[in-house]
Amino acid sequence: MGFRPFYLAASLFAAASIALWALQYAGAVSPLLRGAAWHGHEMLFGFALAVIAGFLFTAVRNWTQRPTPRGAALAAIVGLWLAARILVLTPFGIASAIVNAAFPLAVAAGIAVPLIASGNRRNYFFIALLAACSAGTLVFHLCALGVLPWDEGAILQCGLDVVLFVVTVVAGRVIPMFTNNGVPGAGAQRKPWAERAALGGVLAVLLLDAIGAPRALIGIACAVAAAANLARWILWRPWKTPRAPLVWSLHAAYAWIPIHFAMRIAALDGLIAPQWATHALTVGTIGGMTLAMMTRTARGHSGRPLVAGRAEVACYALVHAAALVRVFGGILLPTLYVGTIVAAACCWSAAFATYAIAYWPILTRPRIDGQPG
Repeated sequence: MGFRPFYLAASLFAAASIALWALQYAGAVSPLLRGAAWHGHEMLFGFALAVIAGFLFTAVRNWTQRPTPRGAALAAIVGLWLAARILVLTPFGIASAIVNAAFPLAVAAGIAVPLIASGNRRNYFFIALLAACSAGTLVFHLCALGVLPWDEGAILQCGLDVVLFVVTVVAGRVIPMFTNNGVPGAGAQRKPWAERAALGGVLAVLLLDAIGAPRALIGIACAVAAAANLARWILWRPWKTPRAPLVWSLHAAYAWIPIHFAMRIAALDGLIAPQWATHALTVGTIGGMTLAMMTRTARGHSGRPLVAGRAEVACYALVHAAALVRVFGGILLPTLYVGTIVAAACCWSAAFATYAIAYWPILTRPRIDGQPG
């Protein structure tokens, strides 16, 4: 199944790439990437999309009871992802643009066949979001090549909004269910008004960012999204979960979403630098949620019990330590800014390296119950 190669590749890439980026930022090694925009590109269109691909190839098979890419087809898509990661380090800009844009389209095609064949219209929007990611990375490359005049940072922001929308949709489906299944008596609730407001707020921010709306309008949308997602999170009863790491890890990652939107408002008002809001989303939410989902789904789909051990708890603790240091370290210790980046990178890389080491045997061996997958 698709989670196996993509979870392993994503974790290895996350551990190595951020370690190298921190060394480059600190001036300890010669530059591999050409700047912060390319760092953002690789973590968004490289790391995050790899995890999403692995998740969707696995989830769509369960939703539709129809096959998703496996064998040679899956290997080809993984190879496309790997080629894209290599090409961004070369001077072959056009080839890099084409291959990077082709990867999310290949993933979209891989899930479109079973979704359409089964009539699973509820999840068609994932196809559109992957197509939007393809367009986003292509535009980013064309801007970097000087073909288009737009701001690369704005393209990355729209891409992050798309990934955040995916996270909010998936989280709304799984976190209340996992909470009630994993913590008897938790009483996590899904209220229609909270669901509509939370998803609508995120979608509104995405659309306003895409059209370059005035800051005031984006600020209002961020305020709605922050309040709605905070209310949604509270309805899920996160305080009931401390003894269930596979559950609290999801809640901890989701808690960074209202923090992200609150910090975006502060950044729009010029009170803080935009990077703090960005890293609340990228390190806290995306980093935390990917580790939480990669541990849970890998254990479940390999026939193992849904129980977190020391390795899993270490992963969760390290990634949220990385988020705290990266988001608040520079604010509280401005004279040690580079040091906080290196410290956050060490925590992040240690989290994903721990996952890769602990889950290598799980991801590379057959299910322990003898079932396919």
